[in-house]
Amino acid sequence: MSTQESSAAGAPPLRVLLLDDDPFMLSLLEDMLDDVSPQPGSLDVASAPSAKAALALLAQGARDLLVCDLSMPDMDGIEFLRLVAETDYRGTVVLLSGMDAGVLRAAERLAMAQGLTILGACKKPVAPAELGDLVALAMAHRRA
Repeated sequence: MSTQESSAAGAPPLRVLLLDDDPFMLSLLEDMLDDVSPQPGSLDVASAPSAKAALALLAQGARDLLVCDLSMPDMDGIEFLRLVAETDYRGTVVLLSGMDAGVLRAAERLAMAQGLTILGACKKPVAPAELGDLVALAMAHRRA
């Protein structure tokens, strides 16, 4: 996806970081973001296959939206989000998991207790329309 500025209002693109240890899921999320992007150049998407890689990307520059899998081998999503919160992350977060709804709700509460802004906790695979709605919320949050 393009990192060029959005042509509509001169607004910079929404900077999105996808974190999932499954390469297929990362590719699927990237494709869905292409499809739900409000206009060409409105999203700047980076992908990370591990929590360590995502932390390194976050250290290189702020992101507006973090889409995070909860179940990963190197570091689970809860531990990752705790570390993100310690960096004073000001963007928004969407949680993804193949686990049951109770686990998603518990993870959402824990992340919010860490001071993170959680836009949603979604069961995998997230529907494209739901992802589009969450991107719109992230854009509105950034403008606020």
